[in-house]
Amino acid sequence: MPRQTFHAKPGQVPMSWRHVDADGKVLGRIATQVATVLMGKHRPEYTPHCLCGDSVIVTNAAKVVLTGAKLDQKELQNYSRYPGGLRIRSYRAVMATKPEEVVRAAIIRMLPRGPLGRRMIKRLRVVAGPEAGMPANQMIPLDAPSKRLRLVAG
Repeated sequence: MPRQTFHAKPGQVPMSWRHVDADGKVLGRIATQVATVLMGKHRPEYTPHCLCGDSVIVTNAAKVVLTGAKLDQKELQNYSRYPGGLRIRSYRAVMATKPEEVVRAAIIRMLPRGPLGRRMIKRLRVVAGPEAGMPANQMIPLDAPSKRLRLVAG
């Protein structure tokens, strides 16, 4: 007996709020998990051409961990589209001033490009501190990967 493939239509899949505490967690592992939830790939009714993901709030972005020498070697580039408008900053400098920008950029780079990806970005909120700005009873905690300790050779 043939089965029909389910394709969600806009507004058919209910949206919920998810919460991620980034305290002591690795940046890339959190970014992949949040991007998966924003796209809706964690749901059985996932449809690639429809916005069927959940909204996500990431707190404690200032306490996220970068492994290895990424803090000094990786750089964020912003281009204003004017001649000489390329701004390059190291992750250490950005983490000192705007840590939520590092987390947001890592998540955005894992989302699809185009109009649907831009709508997914609007469902992402990143906060540097512990306060989410929403009542806790409205948010479902997202099971983030376990804490990873940074080993220092001594």
